[in-house]
Amino acid sequence: MTQPSRSQTGNRKIVIVGGVAGGATAAARARRLDEHAEIVLLERGPDIAFANCGLPYHIGGEIEHRDALRVQTVAGLKARYNLDIRTRSEAVAIDRDRRTVRIVDHAGGRTYDESYDALLLSPGAAPVRPPLPGADHAAVCTLRNLQDMDRIRAAAATARDAVVVGGGFIGIEMAENLRRRGLHVTLVELLPQVLPPMDPEFAERVRRELVAHGVTLRLGESVTGFEDHAGRLRVGLRGGSPLEADLVILAVGVRPDTQLARDAGLELNQRGAIVVDEHMRTSDPHIYAVGDAVEVTDAVLGGPTMLPLAGPANRQARIAADNICGRPSTFRGVQGTAIVRAFGLTAACTGASEKTLRQRGVAYESIYVFPKSHAGYFPGAEQMMLKLLFAPPEGHILGAQIVGGDGVDKRIDVLALAIQAHLTTFDLEQAELAYAPQFGSAKDPINIAGFVAGNKLRGDVHCISPAAVDPQLAQRYTLIDVRNPDELAGGTIPGSINIPLPLLRKRLDDIPRDKPLLVFCAVGQRGYYACRCLSQRGFECASICGGFAAYDLAAGASDVP
Repeated sequence: MTQPSRSQTGNRKIVIVGGVAGGATAAARARRLDEHAEIVLLERGPDIAFANCGLPYHIGGEIEHRDALRVQTVAGLKARYNLDIRTRSEAVAIDRDRRTVRIVDHAGGRTYDESYDALLLSPGAAPVRPPLPGADHAAVCTLRNLQDMDRIRAAAATARDAVVVGGGFIGIEMAENLRRRGLHVTLVELLPQVLPPMDPEFAERVRRELVAHGVTLRLGESVTGFEDHAGRLRVGLRGGSPLEADLVILAVGVRPDTQLARDAGLELNQRGAIVVDEHMRTSDPHIYAVGDAVEVTDAVLGGPTMLPLAGPANRQARIAADNICGRPSTFRGVQGTAIVRAFGLTAACTGASEKTLRQRGVAYESIYVFPKSHAGYFPGAEQMMLKLLFAPPEGHILGAQIVGGDGVDKRIDVLALAIQAHLTTFDLEQAELAYAPQFGSAKDPINIAGFVAGNKLRGDVHCISPAAVDPQLAQRYTLIDVRNPDELAGGTIPGSINIPLPLLRKRLDDIPRDKPLLVFCAVGQRGYYACRCLSQRGFECASICGGFAAYDLAAGASDVP
């Protein structure tokens, strides 16, 4: 690969634009690889290396002290890594021919040029502020840095009503933390579900948790503008009545902050992200880019994508520094591993969703399981809902989603690594994981997911997706509910016949044979047992994957306006 040239002193000069996650990581890595390099770190704001993922939790008071969000200080980084750190210094232009960066020193009031041998861009992404009437009102806020956090925290101290626009990860976090402060919160989302990256039945579980904790949801509605009204903000909605608020948080997504790259003539994609190769090198061999501003490769399905996540940004920064310093290193792409807490619930995903697989025309199978976080006999076990998506017939894992309480983070991380290692569902059956009753089970949820997927791939059971259970399907099948009678108080599928599993063999003559059977229980396990029994006794039988619990969530998601 092409190596950056050296400065006249013989030492490599690296200029890094952006001093938060990617920039600070790249600077530290470059110093560890090259003790003699001149490393200049530019940050247009007053702070470097702060924990932007923690900002909502200081607003809510869970992170009590503001200084806890400062991962490193300027003095600390300078002392440890011998860096030339310049805050309030904004890079405004790049001269690629001369290899210089024009810098505005906002603190000193001067403009000057800085030369480089290698330039690394880590500008991040800016929150989207839609061009709506009144969007520039002081009470309409976005959250990107410590100063934004301070403004929102101060406003929340006297506010009564807040509107959060956007039901993604940041929107959920802000709704939770504003409720923690005692505000009445309304969350507005254009789509008919919260957490758009997840499939509807999982988003439905999160929706119910939000409602249970006092968050008002306006799904399938869009904001039309903001205006002063009797000293407060009136938030206009298309398709719904307006809202009154003291504070509005815009969390509708982010846009790559790439004007500097655009002006320099670097290649960008249609959405404005910087195009880089696997070495994080831009269309200019002396300029690298990392983080939320770059286009990356989808590691599961292939092709370009944009996915602003802190973990990949830090890995990209390390890889860029490696290549700048002459150590060949490649970035293998992103798979979208993410996790969010919504009050007492944790929701996590990795890889492709079912929605994405359908859109891309990828052949897949799916299963649901509802295992406990640890051994059921040990106090505190919590049930989780896990969905596994995989490619037939080999069972290569394409994606996974989990909602629940304790233990969700552990399992999503195992599945994320399984995708990276190109494991199959059959490997999950054999996975050896740590077990003690307070931590897991002898058959871990990961193993159970592998068993159920293996059963499906081997043809031991035919499973119907819960989302496919509609009145027309019920006309084609005889529905058999094998739960106990006392479990039916929470509802059942209309038209089903209740035959508890322990009585199934005694009541075979009561089961019609004019149509195939569709069997279900609470979460799928007894339905599988019943289907195995019935199919071996001459019945044509399928089960509802995930049982009534998955059906109920899928039906609830379809009922949301």
